[in-house]
Amino acid sequence: MQDFRTNGDAAANLLAFPDNRSRSPVVSFDRAELSQILRIYGRMVSAGEWRDYAIDMLKDRAVFSVFRRTSEMPLYRIEKNPKLARKQGAYQVVAAGGLIMKRGQDLANVLQVFDKALALADKA
Repeated sequence: MQDFRTNGDAAANLLAFPDNRSRSPVVSFDRAELSQILRIYGRMVSAGEWRDYAIDMLKDRAVFSVFRRTSEMPLYRIEKNPKLARKQGAYQVVAAGGLIMKRGQDLANVLQVFDKALALADKA
């Protein structure tokens, strides 16, 4: 153990604190996008269809996963992939089996796929 007060070379042993700029950027949902997603999520929770969610922010995409029960696979994944924005649309809803239910440029239009499920839940 070195005494830092008496040894002038002790600063050479210091390690740099990890810098946030050194990390690779991640894709995330912004506040407006999360507001739209959580509005649908709240309606489905009140209808008794959904019970849990998870948000993953990865290098290439952001994923909002919806679960009926915590221990299960997600029922749906709402994904944001900016690399596909010009081709197919940055947003897509993927069902549990991997079927892409809807994709597009506008999140509000993509989330309309859940309006049918809400209408069915209201009638039951």
